[in-house]
Amino acid sequence: MVDTIWLHRASADGGIDYVCFRSCKEDVELVEGYHLPPQMPLIKSRSSLGSLQARDRRDHFEKCLGYRHGPPVF
Repeated sequence: MVDTIWLHRASADGGIDYVCFRSCKEDVELVEGYHLPPQMPLIKSRSSLGSLQARDRRDHFEKCLGYRHGPPVF
């Protein structure tokens, strides 16, 4: 089973900065990107983290960088 969490924040040009956490078994895939409709979403980086590292990164995005939960970008 895959569990997915999307975090968003508005950017100055009207686009959306997004972060997606996809967990499967022990690893969590972290995808960071940007989307300005109607363009295709841009993936800035992709990495694999352990579950504890992913939880710390999620807290950092929410508490320090202003990201909030939202619907999937794609």
